[in-house]
Amino acid sequence: MTRGKRTQTPWLEVHLLREGILESSHHVEATVCDTKGRVLLVAGSSESSAFIRSALKPFQALAVTTTGTLQKYGLSDRDLAIICSSHQGKIEHARQAFNILWRADVDPLALECPIPAGSNNPLEHNCSGKHAGALAVCQNLDLPLHNYTKHSHPVQQLILGKISELLGMPGAELLGAQDDCGMPTYQMQLQQMAHLYAQLAAGTNLDLERITRAMTYYPRMIAGEGAFDTELMRLSEGELVSKSGAEGIQCIGRVGEGMGLAIKVKDGARRAKYATAIHLLKQMGWISPAISEMLCDSFVQLSSFTRLETVGEMSIL
Repeated sequence: MTRGKRTQTPWLEVHLLREGILESSHHVEATVCDTKGRVLLVAGSSESSAFIRSALKPFQALAVTTTGTLQKYGLSDRDLAIICSSHQGKIEHARQAFNILWRADVDPLALECPIPAGSNNPLEHNCSGKHAGALAVCQNLDLPLHNYTKHSHPVQQLILGKISELLGMPGAELLGAQDDCGMPTYQMQLQQMAHLYAQLAAGTNLDLERITRAMTYYPRMIAGEGAFDTELMRLSEGELVSKSGAEGIQCIGRVGEGMGLAIKVKDGARRAKYATAIHLLKQMGWISPAISEMLCDSFVQLSSFTRLETVGEMSIL
């Protein structure tokens, strides 16, 4: 008698404890893949699908790195970092996004990202860097600046082509939808997200390597002071590249090792994805106990009375 291949393992659970007493729980799935897309470790199912949301940004940036746009407009790694960011809208972030538009001779009024509440400036939107990068590509390739966020626009088709090439599948097979900032995002299996981040971190593709370098050299541009992505990359000193996405998405690549981790919290809770990431990174030896402890102080110990506890581990299929 032969046994069928196991495709699912137990989920991880994140518990909110109030003075040690269980108050709430979150279910989490996670997958680790290598550069060939092979599943190395899994909790839950590696075939579970979710929108990758802003964790897609490093790959949307390929439109900038592969078209000569960086060179034509003299854009720096700092500019490239803000293109990959979900920033806090601070002055340094807005100025960096503006720098891209200024160098590409694009009027900031061309930005189609929303204006944040309490602001009158779309440059303060957390996706303004991604939008500025897309506009710079349009200017470089003589593409229309209007409606650059639409799925049918040539710059979005260019981006989709780069992503589908990395995944080794036709772009038409990826289900797309508008993200909150207006640009397309795509639904993927967790193993596909992990596969992308394995390639991002591998150091074998020059364009992806430059994106990784920009993100790890300028972690403050990627999110901001005190934010998870920024603090993880700062503390790991270039060994990890990290990008969060909304609704419980967290993706991390181990630089130089060609391994990617994708996390999805089933109910979309932000706090649970950070606790899970710290738990798994320590389990896998991707961060030291000292770094884990520093991250836990900010993202696991929520207050004097409440803390998060992650239960479970990933398994080999």
